[in-house]
Amino acid sequence: MNLSGNLIKMRSEYNTPVDYYLVLGNSELYLNSFIGKHIKLTHNGVINCVACGKQTNKSFADGYCYACFQTVPMADPSVVNPELSMAQYGIARDMEWAEQHDLIDHFVYLSLTSGVKVGVTRHHQIPTRWIDQGASMAIKLAKTPNRHIAGLIETQLKKHVADKTNWQAMLKNQVENAPDLIGKKNELSELLHPELQKYLLPDNQVTTIEFPGNYVPETVASLSFDKQPLVEGVLARIKGQYLIFDSNKVINIRKHSGYHITFEGSE
Repeated sequence: MNLSGNLIKMRSEYNTPVDYYLVLGNSELYLNSFIGKHIKLTHNGVINCVACGKQTNKSFADGYCYACFQTVPMADPSVVNPELSMAQYGIARDMEWAEQHDLIDHFVYLSLTSGVKVGVTRHHQIPTRWIDQGASMAIKLAKTPNRHIAGLIETQLKKHVADKTNWQAMLKNQVENAPDLIGKKNELSELLHPELQKYLLPDNQVTTIEFPGNYVPETVASLSFDKQPLVEGVLARIKGQYLIFDSNKVINIRKHSGYHITFEGSE
């Protein structure tokens, strides 16, 4: 099977295990059926901005040309640092976009990736956000009416728990003693400023996530289409936004959004 187009991040559906789809242009391919099979991904040297479509020599922040990186709302600094969102004061790169993405309910959560981490996501991005980061389990901690307040909660809690994932450890399943997420939620909740505690959620449901493929690499070597146009091997596992090959080599699909790729493989 051959399929060509510009990559964007893999689409996922929560299932046991997670269902993954490789998205190339307007087409997509069910990747789970290629676990244990030899696949090839070939980059033809073309990179198109995921916002404006123009060809660019380098992409920024998961697929933007430099001009769009500086101007489009999807690449605003508040995407990475939600406490910087000022949409509630009418300040944004694009207020119409902000009304649909910043001025809506957000969740603050705890997830287990390479360890316990705190994060923020829009209400409709659960559990997709957890899947994208390779979390094996997660729990909602708070619900806020906008992105800024969620960011304030995250800012307080990341003084006590990580807000970033060690991707190498996540791919190698290097987690010592799976923690009690409910206990951790209760512990961190008590550390919040009283004005922020009103957003805490009583719901203590823990979501568990299983990823397709049983292979766990002992070491990981990251591949990049910028350094080699051909990535191939036996697809052994998919976790987060990574394809993991049985050679211990991995590639981050989301990082290569906008790259024009040809996929080859037999189901």
